[in-house]
Amino acid sequence: MLRIVVASPSFSRHPVLRQELLAIFPQTQFFDGEKVLAGQALLDHLAAAEIALIGTEKIDGTLLAALPKLKFIAKYGVGLDNIDLEACRKNGVGIGWTPGVNARCVAELTLGFMLGLTHNVFHTTTLLRQGTWHKRGGVQLTGKTVGIIGIGHVGREVIRLLAPFGCILLGNDIEDRNAFCREWNVKLTDKGAIYASADIISLHVPLTPETHHLINTAVLARCKPGAFLINTARGSVVEQAALQAALESGALGGAALDVFDPEPPTDLEFLGQQKLVASPHIGGNADEAVLAMGRSAIAHITRRKKQYFPIQI
Repeated sequence: MLRIVVASPSFSRHPVLRQELLAIFPQTQFFDGEKVLAGQALLDHLAAAEIALIGTEKIDGTLLAALPKLKFIAKYGVGLDNIDLEACRKNGVGIGWTPGVNARCVAELTLGFMLGLTHNVFHTTTLLRQGTWHKRGGVQLTGKTVGIIGIGHVGREVIRLLAPFGCILLGNDIEDRNAFCREWNVKLTDKGAIYASADIISLHVPLTPETHHLINTAVLARCKPGAFLINTARGSVVEQAALQAALESGALGGAALDVFDPEPPTDLEFLGQQKLVASPHIGGNADEAVLAMGRSAIAHITRRKKQYFPIQI
């Protein structure tokens, strides 16, 4: 009988997903703690596992070398930046993963950020709670120039959701997205053109060495004055200190972040900025998306097919 071990605390405490996995594999072992396992604690929990179901737990070569029984990892979620793919290959560990399973969910939050920032909803809500009646309604999203950096699963969903707003859409991606962009009236261009002309810049790239601190001091200096920045991708794509300086100086009109480095964030001064909207990495965590991610992981366990796809989000 296969020894299946769930490391993800959020999967373990989800009653529907837990029951569905137990119905197929009754001997599954779960982790009922609250915090994400790491280091020796993760190693101890997975010691007997032949199949591991993980979420954001860090899987590296050192861990895999100490888990000779492990043959397959089912990913609960869409990002692979916490898994050393080359180490998995070297150790013969397969990966079951479905890219884009929560893309619509993340895209909806992104659209909500766009509407909230442009219409000044977040700041005026805060003022109203403090007793200040501040009737400054911002600007319309309609007709604005929106730059989408990363036209993968999430980026494409954002573009589809923006269709009714008549925005001027600029896009950038390392893959060939010509056919999609022609269909949805998106002008493919370089990132520099997006920085210079976009009223809203929305980030939808995976975290790789090339995208680490993609948005930094030099880039923010090139952005259109008063632009809005949205990051629902990965926290390290944006250099936090550079973003804080741009918000404080007024170079940016505002920013919305659903992702941070580290998570959870610890810099309360940064989080308290007037022009910053922050949410606790909930973009892909609506009820429907959580079920879809969990059921995808279960399906990969039942099939156990190795999938070494390029990272997409």
